[in-house]
Amino acid sequence: MKINPLLKNFIVVILILLAVGGVFSLVYLPQEKTTQISLSQLVGDINSDKVKKIEVSGDNIKVTYTDDKTADSMKESNSVLPVVLTNLGANQDKLQKVEISASAVKESVWSWLLPTLIYGILPLLLIGFFLWTMMRQAKNGAGQVFDFTRSRAKIFGADPNNKEKVTFKDAAGLKEAKEELTEIVDFLKFPKKYLAMGAKIPRGVLLLGSAGVGKTLLARAVAGEANVPFFSISGSEFVEMFVGVGSARVRDLFATAKKAAPSIIFIDELDAIGRHRGAGIGGGHDEREQTLNMILVEMDGFQKESGVIVMAATNRGDILDPALLRPGRFDRKIILDPPDVHDREEILKIHSKEKPLSSNVNFKEIAERTPGFSGADLANVANEAALMAARENKTQVFEKDFLEAIEKVLLGPERKSHLLSKKEKEIAAYHEAGHALVSSSIPGTDPVRKVSIISRGMAGGYTLQVQSEENKMRTKTQFLAEIATLMGGMCAERLMFGEMTTGASNDLEKASHLARKIVKEWGMSSLGPISFGEKDEMIFLGKEISEQKNYSEKVAEKIDKEIEDILRGAEKVATEIVKRRKPLLEKIAKTLIEKETIEREEFEKIISAKSQITNSKSQINPNFKK
Repeated sequence: MKINPLLKNFIVVILILLAVGGVFSLVYLPQEKTTQISLSQLVGDINSDKVKKIEVSGDNIKVTYTDDKTADSMKESNSVLPVVLTNLGANQDKLQKVEISASAVKESVWSWLLPTLIYGILPLLLIGFFLWTMMRQAKNGAGQVFDFTRSRAKIFGADPNNKEKVTFKDAAGLKEAKEELTEIVDFLKFPKKYLAMGAKIPRGVLLLGSAGVGKTLLARAVAGEANVPFFSISGSEFVEMFVGVGSARVRDLFATAKKAAPSIIFIDELDAIGRHRGAGIGGGHDEREQTLNMILVEMDGFQKESGVIVMAATNRGDILDPALLRPGRFDRKIILDPPDVHDREEILKIHSKEKPLSSNVNFKEIAERTPGFSGADLANVANEAALMAARENKTQVFEKDFLEAIEKVLLGPERKSHLLSKKEKEIAAYHEAGHALVSSSIPGTDPVRKVSIISRGMAGGYTLQVQSEENKMRTKTQFLAEIATLMGGMCAERLMFGEMTTGASNDLEKASHLARKIVKEWGMSSLGPISFGEKDEMIFLGKEISEQKNYSEKVAEKIDKEIEDILRGAEKVATEIVKRRKPLLEKIAKTLIEKETIEREEFEKIISAKSQITNSKSQINPNFKK
């Protein structure tokens, strides 16, 4: 266990003080008080036959009486005690009865050395120790100040026996990205082949993609494949509160990487220091901007033979400074897309390799239920499935555990303690039945996989829809169908109970956001193929400060009217569906009240029992025109 240096010093000082106190207590131990008598009194005691024995040691006299009591006395130097006592009137006969013994004085070394040590040398040693401790602390403090300028990059060595080494096999999917990076790996392995042809490998490689798609994993895979030192650091680790620290750390990082060349420098979350300069926050002398300037200078200073490649990752490529993206710096930009269904299947297999799986686990079906999931999301699903199986004391992970884990990742854990009253349960059942019914009645919607009124996360219930196929692009019909599905819960509540509840607040928020994008960004309204509004690139606390209006107030009124028409049209379609198919709505809701959850197979049986589904779909106008 590592002890805090301050605590360690405190303990040492306490022990020293205790030791000093112990020494002084030994030196100054209270001794027995002895009686001091004069030689005249001694003569009187001898004449009274009270003295038994006299011991002479130098000038010191120790008297032992017949009752075994003792007393001390002194004589003159170079005098003989019997003569002195006789001269003072001691009776010769009685003096002869007393046993008189003399011994030479043996002065111990400690009699003079110990006081000298205690009173002279020990205080000096204590003062010297404290001065040495203070100087050592001051030296460490000064060293720590200079440590600020050293790079905090984590170094992954080029050990071929490293069990934690990551290769392209550990990163499923990303075929195009791997092909681009294979050239980088080949250059790091065989640089002379490229230099002989006069070719210059890209100085920098920028990995762009949403969170969790595998940017950091892919960078480590490049280092693992090339088997070279890998210096990994986050963009935020460059900047401290002290001026110039970020620039010094950049210099130290690049100098260290050049010494270990061929090597890779990987800067994660590049947008932390690579944001567009001159944004108005911090001014021209902002420490972050100075750090960015030093990165630009260091990348320009690379020689083509240096063998150092800079890789960086960000999911905010739109706010990076243009100087970073010009040729000669981050020459190569690699886009990492979310994995498709085949890639998701491979990713699930990779993250489930060390888990005891049941024979019924079908990764293809699990992958089909996870559209839009990133690699990190899928790793979380596999881990949650294993946790659930262990919690229930299973010896294997079953497919049911994976499916349950998907819902937990999407919506959060089941809130079993969140019990609804009978009335609330009925409202939630009709609300979710409205979503499911409208979705199954409109062309262009995703199939309903599950309907439940069991609370998860912040949701009192949920209707789970999963794409039947991967859609890279979506049409206006699909967006309008999604908005109508969002309105279905509110319309069902109003039809059955005469009013709506707060349960529809999140649905309305999503529908309004989608309608606004249809009009302002995607040009799918009657206002024409125009994009309205320019978003400011300046970011504060992770949010856009403002949106610059590039349209007049008159156009703004038209935009608001168009958004209202889309939402009103969706509401009208949803209301029409739940009214026309009210018996089916009631059947779905009653099944939900009874079972709380309806899976896809059972839901399809319920709606296929009614022949109205085809007729309903043909009667609904998907464009919501009035």
